[in-house]
Amino acid sequence: MSEQLSPAEQMARYAEEHGLTVAPPTITSTDPFFYYDRPEEFGVHVESVRVPMRDGVELAGELHRPAGPDGLPAPGIFPGIVLEFNGYGAVSMMGKGAQPYVTRGYVVLLCSVRGSGDSPGEIDPFSAQEQRDDVDIIEWLAARPFCTGRIGQMGVSYGGHNSMLAAVNDAPHLVTVIAIQAFSDWYENTIYRGGVPNATIREWQQATAPATLETYPQHPLFDDFWRERSVKERWDAFTVPALLVGGWEDPYRGGMAESAEALGDRAWTIAGPWSHGMVPGQQEDIGAAGYLAWWDHWLSEDHQGALPATRGTSYEMPAGGWVNFSQWPPTEARQSVWELGADGAVSTDSACEQGARDFPAIGGRLTFDSASLERDLVIAGSIRADITASFEAADGVVAVIVEDVAPDGTSSRIGNGWLRASHREGHAALAPVEPGASYPLSIQLWPMHHRLGAGHALRVVLASEDYPLIDRVAEDGAVTVACGDGASVLHIPIID
Repeated sequence: MSEQLSPAEQMARYAEEHGLTVAPPTITSTDPFFYYDRPEEFGVHVESVRVPMRDGVELAGELHRPAGPDGLPAPGIFPGIVLEFNGYGAVSMMGKGAQPYVTRGYVVLLCSVRGSGDSPGEIDPFSAQEQRDDVDIIEWLAARPFCTGRIGQMGVSYGGHNSMLAAVNDAPHLVTVIAIQAFSDWYENTIYRGGVPNATIREWQQATAPATLETYPQHPLFDDFWRERSVKERWDAFTVPALLVGGWEDPYRGGMAESAEALGDRAWTIAGPWSHGMVPGQQEDIGAAGYLAWWDHWLSEDHQGALPATRGTSYEMPAGGWVNFSQWPPTEARQSVWELGADGAVSTDSACEQGARDFPAIGGRLTFDSASLERDLVIAGSIRADITASFEAADGVVAVIVEDVAPDGTSSRIGNGWLRASHREGHAALAPVEPGASYPLSIQLWPMHHRLGAGHALRVVLASEDYPLIDRVAEDGAVTVACGDGASVLHIPIID
């Protein structure tokens, strides 16, 4: 009989075999990647810097260098990390996150983007100018005599998207990125999801880049303004390895999944039970251990580092724990077709009742409920809803909301997606909508990894409003949905 080891014993043995120090566990995963550690070797020396850009503007920042016992910069040449290149003007606060890397032999640079903090100019998030600046700070750090020239970039949300953009801008010394809660496309992920304005983002715009409250509405379609801010428009240029970290409670998680699918073997994905923003302090906090392992693997010449056990590591919601997939989206998933019936049912039965149901665009909704599940249903990936609908108005919106309904009748939202009918052929140009004519609408929902337990039910809600996630832009009039005979179906990725 083979030896049976507990997860803790497995991690201890792995650490012993690979010469690693196992850090105190902060998550329930057994993947040694999350427990990687090595002793601190240095203190931290912090200095304010002004980093020159190619046009002569100097961005304000902080340089964190390994320090000796006297507090002065330690002799030696170290790999570099650009950390949190964003518009929040909080380099000193965010610089605290550099300590785990600096004390283990990395030099870390933080800069405020142009127009934020003490950096001069006007802020324009993810613009071509900001991207050029990003390349310049990477190359400036690489050229320091105390840097090996091997640079990684890392950030959360704003800083995460800039890290992704850096990867498609061919910075000569950029070796790898860690993008946390990042986006693949600024237009589609955040500002005009499905062609519908995002009602929740304006508070961020007002606080961070108020000029965008005027400029963004001037570009309701996907044009060159948005194209220059998009990563997915330049996937072919993304050649460095990427660690993509996202959360199943993040309303912008589609960017992580889209990036993972597009990058293929260039990406490793970690998706946890997190909302948008900083992971530290949230449930299943992965800490800095895995990030250090990543940097050591790709940047260090002195330490081997480690990679995640698989390319797709995901926490099964709501409380199923960590699961390793071959990649994200999981190749282990199969597509299951669920049909919407005129009787308000949703099921895999192809003999659903045929007919039509309608609802008022202003304040109306339709619900479709499955029977109680006889066994657990695990959804892992992005649901696609193919809805056939007609509108009394000259345009319309269909929002698709998927819920997990418990035996006691309480429900929780697990996924959603929206589409404006005039955007059904893409976001670059409007497609006319003739009142009364039927149109096929393909609506991609945010990805998920969720287990509906036996006895629960699956609910699908169709509406034209989903405030405050999207603006109330639907025009008055009925929306009619064709049901049965394959007219309106959901393609659901299921793990058996």
